[in-house]
Amino acid sequence: MPLYFLTYIQGKYNLLLLIFLIGGHAVIAQVRPTSFSAEAFERHIDLSWQYPANANVSQFRIFRSLDGSNFQLWRTVNGSSRSSTDWTGANGVNVTVHYFIESSFAGNTSPDSDTIAIAPHIMNDEEFMDMVQKQTIKYFWDFAHPVSGLARERNSSGDIVTMGGSGFGIMALLVGVERGWLTRSQVISRMIRIVSFLQIADNFHGAYPHWMNGATGKTIPFSTYDDGADLVETAFLMQGLIAARQYFDQDTPTEKALRDIIQQLWEDVEWDWFRRNNSNVLYWHWSPNHDWRMNFQLRGFNETMITYILGVASPTHNIPGSLYYTGWVGPNYRNNAIHFGYPVICGPAFGGPLFFSHYSYLGFDPRFLKDNICNYFVRNRNHTLINRAYCIANPRQHQGYSEESWGLTASDNPWGYLAHDPSNDNGTTAPTAALSSMPYTPAESMQALKHFYRDLGERLWGPYGFYDAFNLNVDWFADSYLAIDQGPIVIMIENHRTGLLWDLFMSAPEIQNAIEEIGFEPDLSSSTVSTTLDPSLITRIQPNPASGNSIQLFIDSRQNGPAEIQIYDSSSKLIDEKKVFLIEGSQNESIDISNLKNVNGVYYIVTKAGTHIHTTSFVRM
Repeated sequence: MPLYFLTYIQGKYNLLLLIFLIGGHAVIAQVRPTSFSAEAFERHIDLSWQYPANANVSQFRIFRSLDGSNFQLWRTVNGSSRSSTDWTGANGVNVTVHYFIESSFAGNTSPDSDTIAIAPHIMNDEEFMDMVQKQTIKYFWDFAHPVSGLARERNSSGDIVTMGGSGFGIMALLVGVERGWLTRSQVISRMIRIVSFLQIADNFHGAYPHWMNGATGKTIPFSTYDDGADLVETAFLMQGLIAARQYFDQDTPTEKALRDIIQQLWEDVEWDWFRRNNSNVLYWHWSPNHDWRMNFQLRGFNETMITYILGVASPTHNIPGSLYYTGWVGPNYRNNAIHFGYPVICGPAFGGPLFFSHYSYLGFDPRFLKDNICNYFVRNRNHTLINRAYCIANPRQHQGYSEESWGLTASDNPWGYLAHDPSNDNGTTAPTAALSSMPYTPAESMQALKHFYRDLGERLWGPYGFYDAFNLNVDWFADSYLAIDQGPIVIMIENHRTGLLWDLFMSAPEIQNAIEEIGFEPDLSSSTVSTTLDPSLITRIQPNPASGNSIQLFIDSRQNGPAEIQIYDSSSKLIDEKKVFLIEGSQNESIDISNLKNVNGVYYIVTKAGTHIHTTSFVRM
């Protein structure tokens, strides 16, 4: 029989160890995991624990029970892990789950941790947004480069950090402070690390490269000739730094030092030099080895509008406001097409990939301003609704597209990386597309969020929020995260909730001066556009699929007044229209489709009543 005794080992952890004497040799028992805790959501439970860094462990063994008595080994995880997720699914709601954990090394097992019990619950919209934002911020907090604090390009990038994604990440960290998930002092410390690193990192006329080494600050070429300045990535970075400068406004030595460094970085960018010999347009790239060989002019409409706004705003190297129109607003800027009942206004066919409506508007608030073209909140909302309506119509018959599963933008896909949009559609949906559109389409985006989580979450949800994309045609779910996709999710959900990043960026005096110099004017047209898919107008079709000469459109309306019903084919061509008068309550309208009897396929019906629009689709067989 072995002899044993208890002893305390003083030090960082004050560990109580059980030491056995067996055959004259001391055997130290495994250290018990501490701070074992759980957080429950609607479909999953997050478990976390702590373990001393200097204690041996090869694995953790987690035990689970539904009655608190009959525990079974549920999962074994690597000794480097400090968390695990139990995906309980729909059947787990309001079922109490019990857990305890133990450590193991070289055949020795620790005493059990305390047992915890917790139950998933039905979540409201605020809880869903909290969950997504808090988890996604971890990409920029937990996974940031350990030396520079900048955002890694993706979760497999090693030392490669990205300037644009870092700008987005800075704004996401401000959300973390504002919501109490990170402390002000924590993020100030991180920000000092970031800006101090940027002071010594490679830059070219004040502009940073697309990629750099997060440990050394040396440029990593993005492509053969793109091995120098990237003005657009720099603009995305400055957008975040200006928001941080406005946020950290306290009169303390640390916050003042942070503001001073940001101001210097901002003033160092030579926006005017990127006019390339004083031309009337900005250029995207410059290389110390290849000069202007990339030859990429910044002409819209795309994601680069913020570059011109910041160029005009610069306190030291500004460009004239007229360059916004001679450069950005190019000859192919306007687009008079109407798709699914929504005017495109400007940009490529169908508006382009949805990141066009995100990146420049993370800080720049488009709601109540217009240039001589349009109000960009209205334009971006139309763009989002066109993208969604296309997925509902689903002319290419991709698996999974629906009114709750939509969103085409630049993302990973089963075959690589692509800027997906209705003109370039291979069946890949990216959660960032719908979620980052939350200010424009809050109800529709929330519907997508709940679908991604409730129906696909076991494969789509991970340690930093939703994975990058999925394609149900080939049953593919990404295991990747990209900084430029994760950041806008946090930022635009917050702009929908509180307008935090919009308020910060727009409060900068330089930005207000730029808006005036460019000639933006106050505009309230966006306030007349419904930003909710509210119950004021809901439609559905029977029968669907349809094979006869007519269908019935059932309309639920909370208002009286005239309405218009339009039928479009899958290429957005208007087929027929009908004017009706709605009476509050439910009614149905017979829609003649006899002219479609020889043209089978997907069609969609757009019902417009005042500021309310509802789109639904049917199949003609």
